[in-house]
This record gives sequence, C-alpha cells and structure tokens, in this order.
Amino acid sequence: MSRIVRRKPMPRRSLWLAALFIAALALGTDEFVIAGVLNAVAADLGVTPGTAGQLVTAFALTFAIGAPVPAVWLDRYPRRLVMCGGLTVFVPANIGCAFAPDLASLLILRIVAGLSAAAVSTTAFVAAAESAPDGKQGAYLSLVTAGLTVALFTGVPVGTWVAGAWGWRSTFVLIAAVAALAEIVALATMPRLPGSEPMALSARLAPLRRPAVLRMVVAIFLCGTGGLIFYTYLGPISVYALGTDAHLPVVLLLVVGLVGVMAALLGGRLTDSYGPRRARLAILGGHALALALVAIVVVVGSSPWVFLAGAAGWSVFAWALNPPMQAGTIAAAPEAAMTAVSLNISGLYLGTAAAGAAGGLLLDRLGATAIPIVGAVALAGAWLIAAPSVGTRAEAGEG
Repeated sequence: MSRIVRRKPMPRRSLWLAALFIAALALGTDEFVIAGVLNAVAADLGVTPGTAGQLVTAFALTFAIGAPVPAVWLDRYPRRLVMCGGLTVFVPANIGCAFAPDLASLLILRIVAGLSAAAVSTTAFVAAAESAPDGKQGAYLSLVTAGLTVALFTGVPVGTWVAGAWGWRSTFVLIAAVAALAEIVALATMPRLPGSEPMALSARLAPLRRPAVLRMVVAIFLCGTGGLIFYTYLGPISVYALGTDAHLPVVLLLVVGLVGVMAALLGGRLTDSYGPRRARLAILGGHALALALVAIVVVVGSSPWVFLAGAAGWSVFAWALNPPMQAGTIAAAPEAAMTAVSLNISGLYLGTAAAGAAGGLLLDRLGATAIPIVGAVALAGAWLIAAPSVGTRAEAGEG
C-alpha cells in the first residue's frame, strides 16, 4: 500500500502556506458571517430572520454532503490546479451574492460557494500534508486549521462591521477579495504537487469501506456535535451561568478566538511529537473533561472569571483537535488521502448541523445546563471510537 509522499519544503514555503491560511480564513468567514448580518439580509430581502437563516444551512449542508464528490473526481489533478480552480468558482459566487436580487438566487449562490469551498478546503489540507517534511505534518495541517479559527474572531467581526458601514452586500465583496488574494498567492508560490496516481473509481472510494477511516469520521462527527453544541449556544449558556450575556463578546473574541489559534498550532506540534493517535486521545480526553468541568460550573454557578477560565480551557482542546484527527484519517488511507479527508470534513460539518439542531431542542426542553453535559458525553463517545490505532507507522508518528 502506498503512502503519502512528503516532499522537501519549497523555497517559497512560507508564502504558499500563507495562501492556504488566507483561503481558510475566507472560507471560515463565508461560513460564519451570515450570523452577524442575518437581520440585515432578512430586512433587505423581505423575509423573516428564520428564513434567511437557511442561507447558513444551505452552505453548511452543501459543504458537508458535497465534499466527497469533488474530492473523488478531482483527486487525480494537480493540487494547485484544484485549489485555484475552486477559488476561481468561489470568488464570483460571492460577488454574485453581493448582487443577488432575492432569497432564491442567494440560496443558489450559497450552494455554489459551499461546493467550491469544500473542494478548496479538502485540497488545502491534503496539500499541506503532502508537502510537509518528515515530522512536520501536524504543524502544516495546523496552519489551515488556524485560518478557520482566525475567521471566528477577525473575519466574522470585520465582515459584520463592514456590513454595518456599507451594507450586508459589501461583506461578500470583502470575502471575494480575500479569496482572490489567496488565489493569486497560490498561483505564484504553490509547489507543483501532482494528483494521485491513476486508479479505478473503486480504489478511490476504498476509504468508504475502511473501518479505520469510518471510525475517524464518526469520531469527528461526535466532536463537532459535542464541542460546537457548546459554542453555538454560548449566549444562552452565558445568560444562565452569569445572569447576563454582557461578557459574551469577551468570551468569543478574546478567550475562544485567541486561545483557539494558539491551540490549533499546539495540536499540530503534539501530532508531530507524539503521533496522531496519542495526540488525538490526549486532546479528545481533555476536551471531554474540560466541557464536563464547564457543565459543573454552569450547574452550580460561579463568577464570570471562573466561567471565562472554563471557556478558555475548552478552547484549548476544541481547536487543537483538527490536526491529529486529519493526520489520523490520512494515515488510515494514504493512497486516497483526498477522499479520506473529504469524509472527515463532511463528518465535522454534519456534526455542526447536528449541534445546532440538538442544542436547540435541549435548550427548549431541558434548559441551558443540559447542553455542556450532553456535549461532554458526545466527546467521551468520540474518545472511545477514536481509541483504536489505524495500524500504520504514520499513525504512530514514525514517518
């Protein structure tokens, strides 16, 4: 069985890695920014905020369900071609959103943006893994993860501010401009990474039949559900725990965001130092424990600073998780890495959708205290499922 060939870093390594980071920043902003401009979009298009909220659903579900399809089809092509081709679709799709006359056309454009974002995101992770020198795969993967994390506390607030100053449509122009910058840098500096060797479709779909890959997908689904159920409903949880959501901006922007970026890089370092399996089990275990401690804080009540400390502890593990999970998935199917990574991304986004649905139900029926408790249980389940090794040297961190 072939393995991912990691090539020596290119002379312009920092620049093309910056392109992956910037692209991830644009994708993350496009995914989350609707929440900040929801009321403005609804008022302008003459629909209810609930109806306008389906723009988020359209993007996320398209991303999740559609990710494996372009991955299987595009795996044979050079990574730079796929990356820049996806951005070439993503940029005009967002410009189109800025000029969409009604909700129907905006929904269609969001679906197009979601499909192209799925191709770009999958390619970014695979290109980072394939180009990493020995012992640096986790660090390279963490840079892509960091781009998505930075979007939470820079891209989304800036996009919302731009919408307040020049209208919600200008936000999509900003996203398109950032993505165009990523494409220009990638075209100029990205190494010539070939696609996978020619193989039958059945071989490309092999990860679908591999228990190790499916375990990782189920585990990342539970991670998305358990971790993001807390993040999605941080507002109501803050109100319950603190009596007010006045501290929520601090939690989101400073604690979750800043700690999250450092945590993403830490996850990469742990993956390189100890191997994907040990890193993911340590981080997953810490993630479940941190959320369980937050649940205790929410139930018994505490000062704002204790709650902030709990959120900071949760952030460390929540955002450190992606590098070892992606590295483990790639190790489980190195000959079809793009397909495996796309399945992993699908699992994460489906978990995000499940977190929103389950969290809303829990909040309405059992109250805010149930959310971190259920989240911790889901993460404990993810730990159990992710515990077995995929049985490769790469999984053990040996190369």
